[in-house]
Amino acid sequence: MNIKITNGNIIDPANGINRVADLYIADTRIVAIDKAPADFVADEEIDATGKNVIPGIVDLCARLRDPGQTHKASIASETNAAVAAGITTICCPPDTSPVLDTPSVAELIKSRCEAADKAKVVTLGALTKKLEGKQISSMGSLISAGCVGVSDGRKPVADSLVLRRVMQYAETYGLRVFLSPIDAWLTEGGCMHEGEVSARLGMPSLPEATETAAIARDLALVEKSGIKVHFNQLSTKHGAKLIQQGQADGQNITVDVSAHQLFLTDEEVATFDSMYHVRPPLRSREDLEGLREAVRNNVIGAICSDHQPHDIDAKTGPFPATEAGISSLETLLPLVLKLVDEGVLPLEQAISKLTCEPAKILEIDAGTLSIGNRADICIYNPDTKWVFNRDEMLSQGKNSPFDGWEFKGKVETTFVNGKKVFQI
Repeated sequence: MNIKITNGNIIDPANGINRVADLYIADTRIVAIDKAPADFVADEEIDATGKNVIPGIVDLCARLRDPGQTHKASIASETNAAVAAGITTICCPPDTSPVLDTPSVAELIKSRCEAADKAKVVTLGALTKKLEGKQISSMGSLISAGCVGVSDGRKPVADSLVLRRVMQYAETYGLRVFLSPIDAWLTEGGCMHEGEVSARLGMPSLPEATETAAIARDLALVEKSGIKVHFNQLSTKHGAKLIQQGQADGQNITVDVSAHQLFLTDEEVATFDSMYHVRPPLRSREDLEGLREAVRNNVIGAICSDHQPHDIDAKTGPFPATEAGISSLETLLPLVLKLVDEGVLPLEQAISKLTCEPAKILEIDAGTLSIGNRADICIYNPDTKWVFNRDEMLSQGKNSPFDGWEFKGKVETTFVNGKKVFQI
């Protein structure tokens, strides 16, 4: 269909656009902004007066639980929830079941995504076979199957020699390596940040060094290999400082942060509510402010959902015994817009953290409204105030700590490849 979106405030950070204009879609692609192409006849017009028109959101990390844990969620359910939240591209880590270390698993995910026909899904292949940290995966075949990078899937490679060889191997293919900054020897049994709160509660804890020690080791290996490395879900102020120093030294390093880490701290755990059980754990107020500063200064390039849907049983029981993770696709954009309302980020920079910056990290053709690009578009009303209700979530997982939070800015329409996949 030929579609004309009229009078919307188009915000496209990649191209420096922030103005009211018309946007034209034809044959799945964006064909013009401002002036209609010759002979263009719209099959449908959408009035976007008073609304923001942005590139479809690119989520750097979301677990879809498919294949292997479809009692928690599925590709169909989660991509449906994604488009309702303005997310048009999802990056899936390799810790599926079976592990995404063979082309057949990548092809299975691709086929289920095509059948769902909602958000796009790109995949990261496993760094090592079965994510066991011992044998290097068949990276060449994973690339051929469409994987855009390789990842440890939050199962860090403890053996530094193996990791060094993995990096060298990945460099031969020009692959970006996605690493979870976790020291494998410091995480056993911990369930929350080590600090005053954990001491008061008597809870098994995870020290800041679980992250900073891992970053220090990995940066030393990156310096020698010169490869492209992305650190997933940073959680500490000191971790951000280490990354900043590495970037200043010229290392090819990028990093993201989960949206919830910019709003929640370890104080929340004092309620013993398992909705606040996440990995990496919620850190201190000082860490939260440090992460916000790193986002503002572009040390942290992208904000992701770190979506981890769970069934009810996974979140029932004593806090340390519950499974970590938040179902967070549907709060990604609202939380980032809240950063804007709180004066942490200007709107254009905030939108870039969700669109063009994660697309650059993944090296995919997404996250912009450039002429000729696939028409992946989110239209939201910036003035709509609404209250998040856990029971109304479209995700199969209802495990969110943001129940009852008031947000401003509501997605109304989402396009993927020029097809309207969501409308309020």
